[in-house]
Amino acid sequence: MNKKLKTFAAAVALLAAVAAGLVYWAPWKTQGHGEGFVSGNGRIEATEVAVATKQAGRVLDILVGEGDFVTAGQPVARMQIDSLQAQRDEAMARLQQAQLAVSSAQVQVAQRESDYQSALAVVAQRDSDLDTAKRRLPRSEQLARDGFFSTQLLDDDRAKVRSLQAALTAAQSQAKAAQAGISAARTQVTSAEANVRALQATLARIDVELADSELKAPRDGRVQFRVVQPGEVVGAGARVLQLADLTDVYMTFFLPETVAGRVALGSEVRIVLDAAPGFVIPASVSFVASTAQFTPKTVETASERQKLMFRVRAQIPKELLVRHREQVKTGLPGVAWLRIDPNATWPQQLAVKESLQTAAPKAAQ
Repeated sequence: MNKKLKTFAAAVALLAAVAAGLVYWAPWKTQGHGEGFVSGNGRIEATEVAVATKQAGRVLDILVGEGDFVTAGQPVARMQIDSLQAQRDEAMARLQQAQLAVSSAQVQVAQRESDYQSALAVVAQRDSDLDTAKRRLPRSEQLARDGFFSTQLLDDDRAKVRSLQAALTAAQSQAKAAQAGISAARTQVTSAEANVRALQATLARIDVELADSELKAPRDGRVQFRVVQPGEVVGAGARVLQLADLTDVYMTFFLPETVAGRVALGSEVRIVLDAAPGFVIPASVSFVASTAQFTPKTVETASERQKLMFRVRAQIPKELLVRHREQVKTGLPGVAWLRIDPNATWPQQLAVKESLQTAAPKAAQ
């Protein structure tokens, strides 16, 4: 008798389990089941961007709070810039000194060119004096032979020629030295100008660092959380804020290899979230993994090959996300229904409302 009761109780329990399963799955029998539809579980995700510092320093202020919406280029935090400002003041003072050095070097060039012109004039004068003395010497020698000129005066004329020859040589040397001085002065100008350019580059670099001390949102999004607080000292590359781009939202799910091989980019997807089962979100396939995610090292049998799962991403249209950004939440679980047969008709339970139809992606033809 007890054995019969146990058998009866087990049968009742089995029937109850089957009934519960039917109740649970009944709503979805017409919601994509069939050869033209497959489904996978996943969670809503969004592209996340970290707002980080380029230089180490102290966080002066954070201008936004968690949950705030920000736009690309909007200031979201500021770093302390006292040290950078002091470096800029120093670079500016050195730049002014370098610019004065350029002016001084240019004056030196002008002075050396003037000295060179003066030296050339002396050379011309000495050359003229030597030429006159050389023309006088033959006449003095003839007068001395004729007895009209003393030997002493002849010796004086000969000595004068030699003296003027030496003076000409000295003047020519001075002219060459003055010319070399011009080259040296021009080199100083070039060096001073290079120093000016180097300091200008230093100043530009400091200005970039000053600009980078004001952290700006790299794209539109919502502040997920603040990593640090004002007054904290952080290292270079440290995260300050975490943003989520709510115009780049998708659901990642997995499909077996027998199905993934038939999925085309752009295929229509319908997403139903557990939190809002009556709200159907249109999407389209934007990515299919080229390699399996759960691949055994050695695949021997057909049953093992059925275990190969490929990652698929369903992208929600940007226009839809922009219009409903206040309602977009990441991390929500749900089911993604994928139409792999373009000729299959979506069931009524997965039909997109008219308000969302304009933003629904086009199905792959």
